[in-house]
Amino acid sequence: MTEARVLANAPWLQSGPAGRVLALLDGDGEEARVIGGAVRNALLDLPVADVDIATTARPEEVIRRAEAAGVKSVPTGIEHGTVTLVLDKHPFEVTTLREDTETFGRKAKVAFGRDWMRDAERRDFTINGLSVDAAGVVHDYVGGLADIAERRVRFIGNPAERIAEDYLRILRFFRIHAAYGVGEPDRAGYLACIGGRAGLANLSAERIRIEMLKLMVAPGASASIAGMAECGILQQIVGGVAYAGPLAAMIGVERILELPADAMRRLGALAVAVTEDAARVASRLRLSNAEARALDSMADGWWRLAGMDEASAKRFLYRLGAEAYRDRLLLAWARAGGADTGDWRQMAGLPQRWTAPKFPLKAADFIARGIAEGPALGHVLGIAEDAWLAAGFPLAPDAVAAIADQVVARFAHDHRL
Repeated sequence: MTEARVLANAPWLQSGPAGRVLALLDGDGEEARVIGGAVRNALLDLPVADVDIATTARPEEVIRRAEAAGVKSVPTGIEHGTVTLVLDKHPFEVTTLREDTETFGRKAKVAFGRDWMRDAERRDFTINGLSVDAAGVVHDYVGGLADIAERRVRFIGNPAERIAEDYLRILRFFRIHAAYGVGEPDRAGYLACIGGRAGLANLSAERIRIEMLKLMVAPGASASIAGMAECGILQQIVGGVAYAGPLAAMIGVERILELPADAMRRLGALAVAVTEDAARVASRLRLSNAEARALDSMADGWWRLAGMDEASAKRFLYRLGAEAYRDRLLLAWARAGGADTGDWRQMAGLPQRWTAPKFPLKAADFIARGIAEGPALGHVLGIAEDAWLAAGFPLAPDAVAAIADQVVARFAHDHRL
């Protein structure tokens, strides 16, 4: 049974690149519709980013029509029926309707079809199973419109069977609920995720990483993560203790400071207490080098930033740089409970009101004082920088020269020069 509704707030259906793709593929016995996330977001009055299109036309017919219209086509997944059309620098994935002939996980045998209902029934969640035609009519074969109205994330068909087809759907269930759902997750879906959680071991780290990082920045991340922890799924992902409380506190701190959601900050609050945790999580999720460095930096002595005075904070800011200082401080704040206090706000705002000066001494200053080039010179420079920081970053020439003289005299005494 299908339910129809007209989508009134999507002018991009009739005009612009998406409208042109639909016009190109409609007619002469073929039909094309926008499917999935774009329809869901338009119905929820959320921004529409990627626009995916399904069509009754076979891939070779899609390419033929594109070539006739002078539109670039790229056979990005032609064996699965997907061709990417590029109009005005906007890529559109166009996929021929499909139906499963045999199902055994992600390697299901798929045949091209012309049945919109059967194509919708092979998708994951009802709110992702909607399609809209060029006239703006939304076609619903799986109860997605009712679930959109209730902000409910529900599997299409039998949840356990859909999960067995692809165990990544466990993570997608929690991630999609965090992004679009309200209230408690669908009970049948939740229980099916528990029943299928052992299958997570069969997933690649790269696929898990993508879902987890999207989940970390979703509006309902805290509740979804807590639900994953309660049913033993989260521990399988991070491979150790997970801290749902500090994650909720980190989300609160971001809101206090009006910062955008940051996946690495939140992941640090959730799963990292010491640097060994950072290394383990980075390995299990196959994080990029930059992501792994950010996680490791946050974990490195974050507790030292709790309760520090401004002089100490300035030294940390000088050593770490503004971004690493902020992330480590926010981790300390979150692990302290995330309370909105003036002391934490003041330390968090330090990079905005104070810029660390540049260390004024150079190698030449110590060579002129008799320190030979080599390891000793680097050692002396390090001692001098520490002394300069302890003195409060003086820049007056006399004060800087005094620090250099004192460091050289101490070094000479210690090494009997």
